[in-house]
Amino acid sequence: MGHLPKPPTMKGPAEWFTGEVWIDPIFQGKDPARAQVLAVRFTPAARTAWHCHVLGQTLYVTEGRGLIQSRGAAIAELRPGDIVRAEPEEWHWHGAAADHFMTHLSITEAPYDTSNSEMTWGAHVTDAEYSGH
Repeated sequence: MGHLPKPPTMKGPAEWFTGEVWIDPIFQGKDPARAQVLAVRFTPAARTAWHCHVLGQTLYVTEGRGLIQSRGAAIAELRPGDIVRAEPEEWHWHGAAADHFMTHLSITEAPYDTSNSEMTWGAHVTDAEYSGH
Protein backbone atom coordinates (compact mmCIF):
# COMPACT_ATOMS: atom_id res chain seq x y z
CA MET A 1 0.00 0.00 0.00
CA GLY A 2 1.24 3.47 -0.75
CA HIS A 3 0.11 7.04 -0.41
CA LEU A 4 0.09 8.71 -3.81
CA PRO A 5 0.60 12.45 -4.20
CA LYS A 6 -2.32 14.35 -5.74
CA PRO A 7 -1.54 15.45 -9.29
CA PRO A 8 -2.29 19.10 -10.05
CA THR A 9 -5.68 20.19 -11.36
CA MET A 10 -5.61 20.71 -15.13
CA LYS A 11 -7.69 23.12 -17.19
CA GLY A 12 -9.65 21.28 -19.86
CA PRO A 13 -8.21 22.11 -23.29
CA ALA A 14 -10.28 24.32 -25.59
CA GLU A 15 -9.92 21.70 -28.35
CA TRP A 16 -12.01 19.29 -26.26
CA PHE A 17 -14.38 21.56 -24.32
CA THR A 18 -16.67 24.57 -24.68
CA GLY A 19 -16.55 26.72 -21.55
CA GLU A 20 -14.50 26.34 -18.40
CA VAL A 21 -13.74 22.75 -17.38
CA TRP A 22 -11.28 21.54 -14.73
CA ILE A 23 -9.89 18.00 -14.47
CA ASP A 24 -8.46 16.28 -11.40
CA PRO A 25 -6.72 12.96 -12.10
CA ILE A 26 -7.64 10.44 -9.39
CA PHE A 27 -6.25 7.14 -10.63
CA GLN A 28 -4.24 5.85 -13.57
CA GLY A 29 -3.69 2.11 -13.63
CA LYS A 30 -0.26 0.69 -14.35
CA ASP A 31 0.17 -2.14 -16.82
CA PRO A 32 -1.59 -4.56 -16.87
CA ALA A 33 -4.37 -2.45 -15.27
CA ARG A 34 -6.10 -0.16 -17.71
CA ALA A 35 -8.49 1.88 -15.56
CA GLN A 36 -8.39 5.66 -15.39
CA VAL A 37 -10.55 7.82 -13.10
CA LEU A 38 -10.87 11.59 -13.41
CA ALA A 39 -13.00 14.11 -11.50
CA VAL A 40 -14.26 16.59 -14.11
CA ARG A 41 -15.84 19.90 -13.06
CA PHE A 42 -17.94 21.86 -15.55
CA THR A 43 -19.05 25.48 -15.10
CA PRO A 44 -22.62 26.31 -16.18
CA ALA A 45 -23.18 25.45 -19.88
CA ALA A 46 -19.64 24.04 -20.25
CA ARG A 47 -19.51 20.77 -22.17
CA THR A 48 -17.33 18.31 -24.00
CA ALA A 49 -17.02 18.17 -27.76
CA TRP A 50 -18.50 15.11 -29.45
CA HIS A 51 -16.25 12.16 -28.64
CA CYS A 52 -16.08 8.40 -28.26
CA HIS A 53 -13.94 5.95 -26.30
CA VAL A 54 -12.40 2.77 -27.68
CA LEU A 55 -13.54 0.75 -24.65
CA GLY A 56 -16.44 2.95 -23.49
CA GLN A 57 -16.85 5.36 -20.58
CA THR A 58 -18.79 5.32 -17.33
CA LEU A 59 -19.82 8.58 -15.66
CA TYR A 60 -20.85 8.96 -12.03
CA VAL A 61 -22.36 12.35 -11.26
CA THR A 62 -21.27 13.64 -7.84
CA GLU A 63 -22.83 17.12 -7.76
CA GLY A 64 -24.83 19.66 -9.70
CA ARG A 65 -26.96 19.15 -12.79
CA GLY A 66 -25.84 18.16 -16.23
CA LEU A 67 -26.78 16.98 -19.68
CA ILE A 68 -25.67 14.09 -21.85
CA GLN A 69 -26.51 13.03 -25.39
CA SER A 70 -25.58 10.12 -27.63
CA ARG A 71 -25.54 10.88 -31.34
CA GLY A 72 -29.08 10.55 -32.68
CA ALA A 73 -30.71 10.30 -29.24
CA ALA A 74 -32.53 12.83 -27.07
CA ILE A 75 -30.64 14.91 -24.50
CA ALA A 76 -30.91 13.43 -21.00
CA GLU A 77 -30.60 15.27 -17.70
CA LEU A 78 -27.96 14.24 -15.15
CA ARG A 79 -28.27 14.58 -11.36
CA PRO A 80 -26.11 13.52 -8.41
CA GLY A 81 -25.96 9.75 -8.08
CA ASP A 82 -26.70 9.11 -11.76
CA ILE A 83 -24.51 6.53 -13.49
CA VAL A 84 -24.31 6.58 -17.28
CA ARG A 85 -22.45 4.16 -19.55
CA ALA A 86 -21.34 5.12 -23.07
CA GLU A 87 -20.58 1.92 -24.94
CA PRO A 88 -17.35 1.44 -26.92
CA GLU A 89 -17.20 3.76 -29.95
CA GLU A 90 -20.51 5.45 -29.00
CA TRP A 91 -20.35 9.13 -29.99
CA HIS A 92 -21.63 11.38 -27.21
CA TRP A 93 -21.14 14.62 -25.30
CA HIS A 94 -21.82 15.66 -21.70
CA GLY A 95 -21.60 18.79 -19.61
CA ALA A 96 -23.26 21.10 -17.13
CA ALA A 97 -26.81 22.40 -17.35
CA ALA A 98 -27.09 26.06 -18.40
CA ASP A 99 -27.67 27.31 -14.85
CA HIS A 100 -25.73 24.80 -12.74
CA PHE A 101 -22.22 23.54 -12.15
CA MET A 102 -21.76 19.78 -12.58
CA THR A 103 -19.05 17.37 -11.45
CA HIS A 104 -18.71 13.76 -12.50
CA LEU A 105 -16.22 10.98 -12.17
CA SER A 106 -15.10 9.69 -15.57
CA ILE A 107 -14.09 6.04 -15.53
CA THR A 108 -12.43 4.71 -18.66
CA GLU A 109 -10.12 1.97 -19.82
CA ALA A 110 -7.40 2.32 -22.43
CA PRO A 111 -5.97 -0.43 -24.62
CA TYR A 112 -2.66 -1.85 -23.41
CA ASP A 113 -0.72 -0.91 -26.52
CA THR A 114 -1.67 2.73 -26.96
CA SER A 115 -0.89 5.92 -25.10
CA ASN A 116 -3.65 8.52 -24.79
CA SER A 117 -5.43 7.22 -27.89
CA GLU A 118 -8.40 5.64 -26.15
CA MET A 119 -10.54 8.63 -27.24
CA THR A 120 -11.49 10.13 -30.56
CA TRP A 121 -12.53 13.78 -30.50
CA GLY A 122 -14.99 15.30 -32.96
CA ALA A 123 -16.59 18.69 -33.52
CA HIS A 124 -17.63 21.02 -30.73
CA VAL A 125 -21.25 20.77 -29.67
CA THR A 126 -23.00 23.83 -31.10
CA ASP A 127 -25.26 26.06 -29.01
CA ALA A 128 -28.21 24.75 -31.05
CA GLU A 129 -27.25 21.11 -30.33
CA TYR A 130 -26.72 21.94 -26.65
CA SER A 131 -30.18 23.50 -26.38
CA GLY A 132 -31.81 20.58 -28.24
CA HIS A 133 -32.63 22.42 -31.47
